[in-house]
Amino acid sequence: MPNITIYTDGAARGNPGAGGYGVVLISGNHRKELSDGFRKTTNNRMELLAVIVALETLKIENSIVNIYSDSKYVVDAVEKKWVFGWEKVQFKKKKNPDLWIRFLKVYRKHQVSFHWVKGHANIPENERCDKLAVEASHKPNLKIDKNYEESESTIF
Repeated sequence: MPNITIYTDGAARGNPGAGGYGVVLISGNHRKELSDGFRKTTNNRMELLAVIVALETLKIENSIVNIYSDSKYVVDAVEKKWVFGWEKVQFKKKKNPDLWIRFLKVYRKHQVSFHWVKGHANIPENERCDKLAVEASHKPNLKIDKNYEESESTIF
């Protein structure tokens, strides 16, 4: 099975505000960078979406994947197994259920380990992801984070 290293980061200018994610995937001599931006979202959504998009990009199931992220929200939710408890109660009173459901679907296709890294600590690939995420948040014609904007407009 392929052994893949993934770095991810998310950014939001305002929280909520314009946001973006950045991803660096590395496997052997192969390297791929991904990013995208949204007009109104949150930092946590972008952190989680970066991981989801990275995993969805993988073509071979059951890959061995090491994900490096500076997001305690994402890393702790998985490594401390909180997300599995949230799933059992159908994400009741939890933020970002649409993304967590999408995450679990793709997460279960691989052998994934998460590693927390300190942000802005001169870790080259993490710094690159940060740059990609911030640049994506500044692009013209940003995408709509439909699930976020619709859930934000719901009072109950």
